[in-house]
Amino acid sequence: VQLQASGGGLVQPGGFLRLSCVASGFTFSRYSMSWIRQAPGKGIEWVSTSGYGVGRNYADSVKGRFTISRDNAKNTLYLQMNSLKPEDTAVYSCVKWEKPLYYTDVMGAYDYKGQGTQVTVSS
Repeated sequence: VQLQASGGGLVQPGGFLRLSCVASGFTFSRYSMSWIRQAPGKGIEWVSTSGYGVGRNYADSVKGRFTISRDNAKNTLYLQMNSLKPEDTAVYSCVKWEKPLYYTDVMGAYDYKGQGTQVTVSS
């Protein structure tokens, strides 16, 4: 299993970025996928989940600003991030849920995590 995230960078407050995560080594369409982030000196924070079907969920801190989507034909997970704030600064990683054909509103157990991409929001 490989998860390759990209699309991070330096952006001013109020700006936007689109993250991508290309997956390989498993049947992407059968698994829920999530984005998580970790800011310097802080713990891991769940950001958003795209269920293997149509379910989606967001942390309150990003709801209304971030949109998660997936393209199963391209084995790719996306995170559109708008109205970025300095507190969104973190390394963003995509993770694969452990169980196939499983989704809940609560973040599930995951078994693989990509290397992450740095997002810095600063003027």
